[in-house]
Amino acid sequence: MQTAELFPATAPVETLGDADISAAIRQFFLTKKGVASSSIVVNTREGIVELTGFTDSLLAQQRAEEIALAVRGVRGVINELVIGTDDVPDAQLRLDVERALANDAATEDYNVRCTAADGVITLTGTVQSWAEKQLVLRVVQGVRGVQALETELLHVRGGELINSDEEMTQQIRELLKWDIRVNPALVEVRTNDRVVHVSGTVGSAAEKNRIVATAYQTGAVRVDARDLFVARWVLGKELPYNPGAPRTDQEVEQAVRDALRYDPRVEKFGFLVQVHDGAVTLAGTVSNLRARQAATQDAHHVVGVWEVHNLLKVRPERTRPDLEIRQAVLDALARQPYLAGLEFSVNVLSGKAYLYGRVRNHFELHQAEDAAAGIAGVVAIENLLTTGAGPAASAADCDQPSPEEAAPASGFADHRLAERIRSRYYWSASLHDQDVEVQVEQGRVTLTGTVATKLAREIAASEAYELGARDVNNHLLVAQQPSFAL
Repeated sequence: MQTAELFPATAPVETLGDADISAAIRQFFLTKKGVASSSIVVNTREGIVELTGFTDSLLAQQRAEEIALAVRGVRGVINELVIGTDDVPDAQLRLDVERALANDAATEDYNVRCTAADGVITLTGTVQSWAEKQLVLRVVQGVRGVQALETELLHVRGGELINSDEEMTQQIRELLKWDIRVNPALVEVRTNDRVVHVSGTVGSAAEKNRIVATAYQTGAVRVDARDLFVARWVLGKELPYNPGAPRTDQEVEQAVRDALRYDPRVEKFGFLVQVHDGAVTLAGTVSNLRARQAATQDAHHVVGVWEVHNLLKVRPERTRPDLEIRQAVLDALARQPYLAGLEFSVNVLSGKAYLYGRVRNHFELHQAEDAAAGIAGVVAIENLLTTGAGPAASAADCDQPSPEEAAPASGFADHRLAERIRSRYYWSASLHDQDVEVQVEQGRVTLTGTVATKLAREIAASEAYELGARDVNNHLLVAQQPSFAL
């Protein structure tokens, strides 16, 4: 089924009815990797999407919801998808989860235990913050065979109340003001006994979820977002990035430090943060590769940041033999639900992991790299995985992958790919109102025009790859130029 036949790139009348939204989500499921589109039923009523049917992992269940939340016109998602994964014996599943938590650089020292019963993992113990709990859940969700999680006994340490309700409200407002992923202009925040109430209007369901997560990051015991509504009219070219008054380098630097402070992957490392004309430099040391990557992501999400120079060095806190790291990486790849049925070979030299093998698409390539990056002791990754058909690269027969010899795409195929990309942008809450021109020649996509944020620029390229682009020449410009106070 061709996207162009279902959804035009532009529409003279903005209807976005429930049937249109459902059809758009179904089409997203068909073209995005990581979800079993044929097993998912989509129904929409007054902008609220209900997902029913089956999926094969917790990761795929979560991904289906995230895909739906990012579609324009969606006000919320009710996720009733049932996990239908292969049965893993309880003893083996428990062992897999324990190893995943012990080998993950972010969670290896957490006080978390687990039991397994019929695919259900019960987590017990104590973590220091809501954000740490999310890291634990992310690791466990990424273990093949896990069908559900019980987390009532995984407690977040309350500790002594340091901030008053007024101070917590101010923290949330500041974080939202500096987060490039949200537009807080029409959002009100108040706190009572550490229960945060948010109200107002945002442009997408994904943005609403981001605001709720920010409130929990600051220590909220509960977040009430019943009066925070999603409305399409809030979306616009200027709204996702509204810098207001010029930012000084000192203000941007403080905002970056605040963003890092609420990320447990990086907050314990006292590295250098400097800003000059919107360019952030990170220098110093961290103990793992995931922390280095997270620091870059956190800085990129701050308003006023235009580029990030990551000079952080990865120096593990404990020495781990290369053979032990290699086995941990292989185990992580084998546990990853999205990589089922794929074969990999791994070499590790002085903590640097070399990945070999063949995956079917860019999505799986990035999933494999992410699985390896989370392993304690990995200081760098050389991703030598190849995509598509043909012989896979291996550690035994090559140092670099051979270029993929793909047959040239026909003009008709190029036209269809361009239409699919335009349709995807039309339905994206992040990209629908951006000035993006799409050209395709022999499967290679060229993007020109302007977008509101660097994040939108990255999303545009990522979406093109997911839809089948062999390569993406991203010439998109960011509309807002840096503006700094003297």
